Amino acid sequence: MRSDAQDAAYIVRIASEVASKSNRTRRRFHKQLIRNLGDALRSAGTRPGIRDRWSRLFVTIPSRGDNNASQASAGASTPAPHTPAPSDDPMAPAARVFGVHSFSRVDAVIGADLDEIVRVGHDLYRDAVTGRRYAVAARRTGRHSFSSRDIGVHLGAALNPYGTVDLTTPEVTVHVEVRDHRTYLFSHRTEGPGGLPVGVQSRAVCLISGGFDSAVAAWLLLKRGVPLDYVFCNLAGPAFERSVIRVTKVLADHWSYGNRPRMHIVDFEEPVRELQRQVTPRYWQVVLKRLMYRVADRVAAETGADAIVTGESLGQVSSQTLRNLRAIEAAATRPVLRPLVGFDKEEIIRIAERIGTAALSARIKEYCAILEGKPVTAAKVLAVDREEAPLDPGLVDRAVAARKVLDVRKIADADLQRDYLWIDSLPAGALVIDCRPAQQDDGWRHPGSRRVLPLDFPDLAEKLNKDVKYVLFCDNGIQSGQFANLLQTVGYEAYALKDGTKALKG
Repeated sequence: MRSDAQDAAYIVRIASEVASKSNRTRRRFHKQLIRNLGDALRSAGTRPGIRDRWSRLFVTIPSRGDNNASQASAGASTPAPHTPAPSDDPMAPAARVFGVHSFSRVDAVIGADLDEIVRVGHDLYRDAVTGRRYAVAARRTGRHSFSSRDIGVHLGAALNPYGTVDLTTPEVTVHVEVRDHRTYLFSHRTEGPGGLPVGVQSRAVCLISGGFDSAVAAWLLLKRGVPLDYVFCNLAGPAFERSVIRVTKVLADHWSYGNRPRMHIVDFEEPVRELQRQVTPRYWQVVLKRLMYRVADRVAAETGADAIVTGESLGQVSSQTLRNLRAIEAAATRPVLRPLVGFDKEEIIRIAERIGTAALSARIKEYCAILEGKPVTAAKVLAVDREEAPLDPGLVDRAVAARKVLDVRKIADADLQRDYLWIDSLPAGALVIDCRPAQQDDGWRHPGSRRVLPLDFPDLAEKLNKDVKYVLFCDNGIQSGQFANLLQTVGYEAYALKDGTKALKG
């Protein structure tokens, strides 16, 4: 590989778990990793070149026309060490590609000559080490007239007038990798997520609710190389659906490179209604989870998935006691994977913050808790079988057949706003908010509505009851659309009424 003034060059170190596989398996994993890394970088708008050199991947990314976008050199020039911010670095998506241990921006590519290494290394890094503790880390592959130790000694001596050698706790580490006839110099490292490349395992479906737990469970399975599709059992309408899609998009857009996850959205209004009519209340939660398992099992059968993934954590809520989990799992014909079974909530939230789903999940109400009384905590399989028996056997089949399937990575934010913000009529029990600006106010009021001027909306958004459904209207839809979107963003179930005032006046 040779980089020039128009290309940014990177060395990618492969996760140790991948590197430890047998040669045959490792080759397959490498191919998948290269596909996934290429997908990640192309998704960010670049056209990377990726070369596999077994222990390393070498990536080149063409310049976007920014003089600062690339400082790699073929040896004639000596650019300064590069410390890109994640938002600036075209390689930043690689930090979210499973199978990547770490990567480094290459500061120079030169020949495998000790004198040249010392000269270029001195010119590149003297400013970086001035007044600081530094170390030289050398690695060499191939036959050369010098050793890795020779590089460390000679380059370290050349930099010694500027800083202090510290091999234990250096502030700056100058890396030199010699591979046959070429030498790569770099000084910074960005950590990757490790794990296995997505796609090296067979597919699973994940029951996703949008909360902290299911998103983190999905991420942990992706890290094990499992490509996922998502099953969402919607208990609360379009705004809830929109919120869960946003969480799922973080997993799909940022962590599922190489895969095109589908989201299967199943309307659970009829199953919940029938459950509440036919089942003893204290068993509602357990039977509800069973129905969700059955739905996931049907979707898995149609998509060829080998397992079901859930975000259940032992003892976190009443339905997740060991006996209840046994009773619920009896409904599935495939293995149920629970990567969070031993995690506590604080651990789960810390991972959610790391992966970028926490802020979105924090706004989503827990709709699965359909019983306010005392639920069963030690259900027996036979008892739950009896409770579920009166339900129509076709209930799950009808719900699965009527499901909506989305290509999650294809959904744009504008689609979410258009499809999930507007409604045609007032749903039962909704509180109507008249948000017309003063110039639209003709004195007419919809019965039972609440009048809120636009300037008062930011304060109102912090005081509303999140258990209430809201419908907003104005004359032209501009104010109502903006404010309904604001309320949805902070966790309310809120909609804008199509045709606004006209629709209400009839």
